Amino acid sequence: MTYVVAEPCIKCKYTDCVTVCPVDAFREGANCLVIDPDVCIDCDLCIPECPVDAIFAEDDVPEEWAEYLELNARLATEWPEISVMKDAPPDADEFAAVKDKRDMLDETPAETS
Repeated sequence: MTYVVAEPCIKCKYTDCVTVCPVDAFREGANCLVIDPDVCIDCDLCIPECPVDAIFAEDDVPEEWAEYLELNARLATEWPEISVMKDAPPDADEFAAVKDKRDMLDETPAETS
């Protein structure tokens, strides 16, 4: 089993979760995070750290977000690893309660420095 980042993360991209991951399974896109299913060890340490409740065990992903299983797996191969906390986008709090954000997902990898 793996854990999956779903729609609530889009345009929020809080990174509290990445600091507790013992295997650096998180990958960073321009406006969202995903979890690499080939790296995740199912420890569930990240779930309580997510301020927008965007992380689910693969068997618990709500049906409306089922496509995020495939999205996490695909984007994890394209996006860079993230293992340190970064500032959330300035408008993250505004997007935390927004629903139906799938069309806002930017599949561009995060810029690395």
